[in-house]
Amino acid sequence: MSKNLRERAEETANVVQNILGRSNEDHPKEVADAIEKAIIHALVAERNRCADVARICCADDAEKAKHVSEEIARVKSVLISNLSSMR
Repeated sequence: MSKNLRERAEETANVVQNILGRSNEDHPKEVADAIEKAIIHALVAERNRCADVARICCADDAEKAKHVSEEIARVKSVLISNLSSMR
């Protein structure tokens, strides 16, 4: 079964707290929230980087650039919808 972002953040929070020798009961929500937020920011930043690369690579082909741009926008919309539904 696939794990959602929140489940991954909570597991990572447990691992981090174990490494630090802290109880898993020490601010578990805050730690998981911080990890989840960092993952979301990384995903959005990577999406933006890919869009920039696509724009540069397709600069000479307007039709291809438009197609790539539309696909990136579609993926971003789906990503944001999925992330929002996990909260």
